[in-house]
Amino acid sequence: MSKRSHSHGVAVLSFYKFVDLDGLLEIKDSLLSLCGKNGINGTFILASEGINATVAGPREGIDGLIAYLESDTRFSGAQYKLSYNEKSPFHRLKVKFKKEMVPMGVSGIRPQRLSGERVPPEQWNELISRPDVLLVDTRNDYENRVGTFRGAVNPETEHFREFPEYVRENLDPAEHKEVAMFCTGGIRCEKATSYLLEMGFKRVYQLEGGVLSYLEQVPRERSLWEGECFVFDDRTSVGHDLSRGTWSTCRNCREPVSVQDRQSEGFRDGISCPRCHAKLTPERTSSLEERQKQMRLARERNRKHLGAVIRRGSAKRAQG
Repeated sequence: MSKRSHSHGVAVLSFYKFVDLDGLLEIKDSLLSLCGKNGINGTFILASEGINATVAGPREGIDGLIAYLESDTRFSGAQYKLSYNEKSPFHRLKVKFKKEMVPMGVSGIRPQRLSGERVPPEQWNELISRPDVLLVDTRNDYENRVGTFRGAVNPETEHFREFPEYVRENLDPAEHKEVAMFCTGGIRCEKATSYLLEMGFKRVYQLEGGVLSYLEQVPRERSLWEGECFVFDDRTSVGHDLSRGTWSTCRNCREPVSVQDRQSEGFRDGISCPRCHAKLTPERTSSLEERQKQMRLARERNRKHLGAVIRRGSAKRAQG
């Protein structure tokens, strides 16, 4: 986790840990109580295979949450990523129960027992620059569009559940002797490496801490990352040093929108982007226009409007 301190701004903490969990209701109650007292909003996902979360609040509150996690042997040693934003990217606190933290749809995959070799960000460039290493982006296509590593293979999946099929149809343990994989925060590639090892691959690597740790720790002038990194909150993307990026999110189709997209005739702020404008019905357009109006009025009255919250809870999207 970063040791940098900021005198202003909201602390944004992402973390996960694969660990066998039970008593999920008791854990939920503890998290709701602790975060409620410390002004922390965001989302926790609890499953029998572990915990995954992205939350935001005052630094003191976030420090208290980390202290609580580290005091519990089940959660201690979690993979933490800390960044800062001008305001909280979350408007409410949620603790969700899921069958899987990141749904892959394959039974028997247990990263807490078996996963690929973790490679620190400072050693990642050397690994992926080797010609015998296949570099695979385990994230989904819309995330890859925002940014990825130079030379990485894009499986072009719409959801992580499609990743096992991609592996079965495109990767071969006999041909691909060394495979390196990465994702946003580490959680998906940890599960993906576990799957490959179960499938018979022998030398499998994962970027420790994910792209977020790489962008935080590797200087821009040495970086092999191209573009920005998609994140699952209202920042949409971050760049090096985890500063807020230039991408936004279409409020109609939830796809990431680039600076170039916003200059297109198909872009209307809060209404549509080039990927969805041709599909909008008059009824949908009217509804979005009314929401924009209500949001504008809420801003003028200095009040929050729930329509401003970008809901990424679609079944097609997975955090991490």
